Amino acid sequence: MEQIAQKMTGASAGRDAHDFDFIVCGAGSSGSVVAARLAQDGQARVLLLEAGGDDVDSRVTDPAQWPLNLGSERDWGFVGQPAPGLAGRRLPLSMGKGLGGGSSINVMVWARGHKEDWNHFAAEAGDERWGYESVLGYYRRIEDWRGAPDPVRRGSGGPVHVAQPDAPQPIAQTLVTAAGLAGIPVFDSPNGEMMESDGGAAIAELRINGGQRESVFRSYVAPMLAHPNLTVLTDALVTGLVFAGRKVVGVDAVVRGEPRRFHARCETVLSLGAVHTPKVLMQSGIGHRDELHAHGISVIQHLPGVGQNHQDHIAFGCTWAYHAPQGVGGGGCEAALYWKSDSRLNHPDILQCQLEFPVPAPAEAGIATPEHGWTMFAGLAQPKSRGRLRLSGPDARDPVLIEPNSLSEPEDVAAALAAVELCREVGNSAAFAPLVRGEAAPGPRDKSGMIDFIRKSAVTYWHQSCTAMMGRDSMAVVDNELRVYGVEGLRIADASIMPRIPVGNTMAPCVVIGERAADLIRLAHGLSSAHGIGNPVRV
Repeated sequence: MEQIAQKMTGASAGRDAHDFDFIVCGAGSSGSVVAARLAQDGQARVLLLEAGGDDVDSRVTDPAQWPLNLGSERDWGFVGQPAPGLAGRRLPLSMGKGLGGGSSINVMVWARGHKEDWNHFAAEAGDERWGYESVLGYYRRIEDWRGAPDPVRRGSGGPVHVAQPDAPQPIAQTLVTAAGLAGIPVFDSPNGEMMESDGGAAIAELRINGGQRESVFRSYVAPMLAHPNLTVLTDALVTGLVFAGRKVVGVDAVVRGEPRRFHARCETVLSLGAVHTPKVLMQSGIGHRDELHAHGISVIQHLPGVGQNHQDHIAFGCTWAYHAPQGVGGGGCEAALYWKSDSRLNHPDILQCQLEFPVPAPAEAGIATPEHGWTMFAGLAQPKSRGRLRLSGPDARDPVLIEPNSLSEPEDVAAALAAVELCREVGNSAAFAPLVRGEAAPGPRDKSGMIDFIRKSAVTYWHQSCTAMMGRDSMAVVDNELRVYGVEGLRIADASIMPRIPVGNTMAPCVVIGERAADLIRLAHGLSSAHGIGNPVRV
């Protein structure tokens, strides 16, 4: 694969090896989709640039080893600025670096987002093609669902293998049972009907195929690597956009330590994630003029929303000790629960993700971790707090400053209290008695003590998003077709375009964003459909 990935294609066409029709920056859960779908045409020359390395390592392929990637060369290892809402702590903000991006180091949960997420996207974009009914069509195209048939909501024969574990661990099955005893609806699947309702509990759907992780890169790009019109370069850090006037005509990059410039005849797509996409935009002259002037960067387009609206799922680990060691299935996350902190809401705002092993709390929380146990992350699925990104300098080597601003809004603290209370109610159910010895964290506390626990134990699901949002107001960065306002030849396709963070994990929505971007680009440039990956593309 490495030999194919380094191969510069298209020389027989008499064009420079640095010239392409399309350049896609970032081989994560959106960029992999865009590059593969554009390359299906067979004529368009597509370049996919990835700053990280390959994905041929047991830490990637073995689902149980995903924690070993955190802090490794496959993790950008971002750290947030001190946050008052977190008792001054700095949050570790992991993000995938390498082929597959986050889909190569995450917990492999396939969560498609709630109906109201997509309807909100459509309302903000002014385009019903982003709405839930349209997105169901994308999911039917995307999925190769290995569960009970649901022709309205689920797909078969697509590139993305999705399945529930064949034999979930007893602790996962017990969580679903305990949720039902607490009055929470139980569903056969956490997607489909459950994500059209108030929420519920179910055995998780995972991206594990034949006992191995299947990243989005493996689903989409790997089958295309032999195509001569697709080039994939690893260790290729995009450092800036190349302009001809107000049109993006390529990118500058450092490839294996050497500066290179690549030209895009048609379009460039940024799929670098919610941190590096706005960073590249700002360092290329697209952002708030005051932020750019502060670092001596010439303004190409004043867009004050670049780097703003930062959102992430914040969670609080509630842990129980086992009577005796229990098994861990897949990546250790085999059950999930979504519910409301307030019955008046039209969608769940609590996300509970079970891990089948005890997760240590941050040191500041002062909580001992049992040797054997399990952890439920009581999470905020729809946080109201908003953060931002700032530049520390104009150079690609200057780190971006991430200000998560977590738990700054009183509504988030109230929702966090409700999330932890629900977590403890379910986790202390009598249904767990055969497996669990007792609650290790947080334990009974008064309201003040529980807020202290929440601020000192909060971590994230590593779902950073919304920093170059789609919309129509003054803070929007891209329009309904993902084109950057005021700039030609440039689109964004990754989690940064989300107007708000979706209710669940972000991988599946990022695949939809990639599919949507590819459709829009194909239509704009008259590219034909092909049958190279799963079902044929339909616009």
